[in-house]
Amino acid sequence: MPKLFDEDFDAIELAEGALVLNQAIDPETQVHWAEQEMSRLLKEAELALFQETDEKQRFESFLRLFYHDWGFEGDRDAYFDSANAFIDKVLERRKGIPVSLGALLLYFGRKLGFPLTAITFPTQFLVKVQWHDEDALYINPFNGEYVSKHILSAWLVGHRGPFTQLKESHLKEVDNPTVIGRWLALIKSALLREECYTLALTCSDLALTFEPNDPYEIRDRGFIYQQLDCHKMAQSDFQYFIDQCPDDPASELLKTQVNAMNASQVTLH
Repeated sequence: MPKLFDEDFDAIELAEGALVLNQAIDPETQVHWAEQEMSRLLKEAELALFQETDEKQRFESFLRLFYHDWGFEGDRDAYFDSANAFIDKVLERRKGIPVSLGALLLYFGRKLGFPLTAITFPTQFLVKVQWHDEDALYINPFNGEYVSKHILSAWLVGHRGPFTQLKESHLKEVDNPTVIGRWLALIKSALLREECYTLALTCSDLALTFEPNDPYEIRDRGFIYQQLDCHKMAQSDFQYFIDQCPDDPASELLKTQVNAMNASQVTLH
């Protein structure tokens, strides 16, 4: 596997890029097994759809294969579980969240020749299918159902308020690096909820490789250092945030924490 920052994410499928990310965060990610499983499922799909001649019907058969026969589904019981963001675990458990299920849907669908693209809608990840000279259709990867613009508008209102209107910019196609960056933030949040601070620290360090001086990411890293009892490093990160964002409400709280850490330091003789 290539190193994360040696990889050209737009030159590979999103699911393959996610595996690169997953392994960079957790070296125990079953990359080889996941690649073999994806290859096996792709061959199975090719055989299952071989006799379908109508392209749209072939696509509908593919959706049934993915969600019914293979059994992929959204994890309704533990949506925020970090396992839902690691491709190998999604393949193993057949459960995920929109971005991980959508990445797999894109991987198999594009390999099979379907006109699919990624959409990072404000509320969740979507997959767009657009047949020649027809309006685009949008699929919710969580359950494989089509979602109308009316439903998307309702989602947007629920997310941003009653006066929000659906715009074409909300349905803009995005490149893989953009999705990978958001995926990284998602994994970090899940790991923090699970108190997996060492892996969360890796996420933060990876994010800072993209944006080395991001004060909010450095603040988050300071919190992680604090949980790992690395108080000197936490203090340094908190102070950086305070200096860069003095008007942010969080700065006052962090000043109190920095002062408390200064007061609790023990002088060694």
